[in-house]
Amino acid sequence: MSEEITIPGEIIASKIYQIRNQKVMLDNDLAELYQVETRRLNEQVKRNISRFPDDFMFQLTTEEWENLKSQNATSSWGGRRKLPYAFTEHGVLMLSSVLNSERAITINIHIMRVYKRIREMLLTHKDVLMELETIKQKIGSNSNDIELIFNYLKQFEQIKQQELDYQNREPIGFRKQK
Repeated sequence: MSEEITIPGEIIASKIYQIRNQKVMLDNDLAELYQVETRRLNEQVKRNISRFPDDFMFQLTTEEWENLKSQNATSSWGGRRKLPYAFTEHGVLMLSSVLNSERAITINIHIMRVYKRIREMLLTHKDVLMELETIKQKIGSNSNDIELIFNYLKQFEQIKQQELDYQNREPIGFRKQK
């Protein structure tokens, strides 16, 4: 009888990154979820490399890795000797077969559900995104007019402020003695 493993979807979702226009998970994050060493996970992948074509897994470039680290400054990735591997949704799915453990299977089910929810959210909000794009295009064509209006408003505010300053100033000159 295997133990019940529950990992909140938010934790899994926080480990999904957008790299090369793909949603991917990094080898060290997956190893943490599977409770194996990153080295062991990568060894299993290399032993079964034919299951991981380029659209399932790729190694990050130095620039991609540095960019990702700078975006996640609070992360505890620590020092690595090799650049991490990124697994697409299909690569993550393939991992459960090469790791061959109950935990890997259970974790993959959780991960696949998170990927499914992300796809559903994107489809559900696609109409909102399209509407935002329409608004963006309309604003783009009117941006000079909007900028001009804001400049006039700023000038108007400056004039009003100058008038207030003038009214509240101390009079200059001699004062009559009482």
